[in-house]
Amino acid sequence: MQTPNSMNLNLPAVVMTRRLFLSAILAALVALAGAGCRTLPPNTLATHDSSRWEKDIRAFEASDLTNRPPAGCILFVGSSSIRLWKSLAADFPGLPVVNRGFGGSQLADSVNFADRIILPYRPRQVVIYAGGNDLNAGKDPDLVYGDFVALARRIRAELPRTRIAYIASAPNPARWAQVEKVKRLNQLVEAYCRRQGMDFINVFPLMLGPDGLPKPDIFVADRLHMNEKGYAIWKEAVAPHLVRN
Repeated sequence: MQTPNSMNLNLPAVVMTRRLFLSAILAALVALAGAGCRTLPPNTLATHDSSRWEKDIRAFEASDLTNRPPAGCILFVGSSSIRLWKSLAADFPGLPVVNRGFGGSQLADSVNFADRIILPYRPRQVVIYAGGNDLNAGKDPDLVYGDFVALARRIRAELPRTRIAYIASAPNPARWAQVEKVKRLNQLVEAYCRRQGMDFINVFPLMLGPDGLPKPDIFVADRLHMNEKGYAIWKEAVAPHLVRN
């Protein structure tokens, strides 16, 4: 049986145990609070199905068998605005530009196919344009931003010397109702690019007229994709950011 004196001898240990317990609870609460204020949103890739683009990716791989892009190329990847940039090689003569844009793809699609259409080429630079289709599909800008971060991290993990550039999500008449979401996405990506030493190519203001609306004469009939005048704007904006050697 413990005497009062022997019980008092154990008090420091009891106090210490309680302090450790309270510290553990406090640390857990801080962690939970931090999780609720994360800069990076939850990743959406786990539920994103990219199988619809399998045919396009296989076509790229078939082309690589006979006309493989050179190592150290400048790789343009993303959605249809990249795929439809038919004058890409002519716009940047003397540079080993390669076009790997596919359909109405989203940023998550480029992440899912990075092992097949980005990393194998070991490019000196990757120029990305995607995000608009993601927003149009109903994704929140913060989630789309998370997919961009996932892509950037994927590239840097395997190719730490490869330069990454992101062409800002562009304004267009067909999706003008989504412009605030486009601005939000661009703000998030631009801030991340600055922190990580990546290039953010801001074509957004260049595509607006004096009235603050998209220039109507730089789009084709669908009011979504660009014509030659639109790509001329992109050419001038992108050129200074390309890695020459």
